[in-house]
Amino acid sequence: MAKKTFKIRQVKSGIGYPKDQKLTLRGLGLRRMHQVVELEDTPSTRGMVNKVRHLVVVEADAS
Repeated sequence: MAKKTFKIRQVKSGIGYPKDQKLTLRGLGLRRMHQVVELEDTPSTRGMVNKVRHLVVVEADAS
């Protein structure tokens, strides 16, 4: 059975936000604006996305 995934895109810069939010973006694999990454749908990744929800947008469920 395939693992569930979703895609997120960084739409706002981390500049001017607390360091923990910048590190969360890096932990999600986002390095630059408008970059899209596909992540496994787990409680920990959902929590990370929730922490920086003002900087990213969830594209669509990839699977």
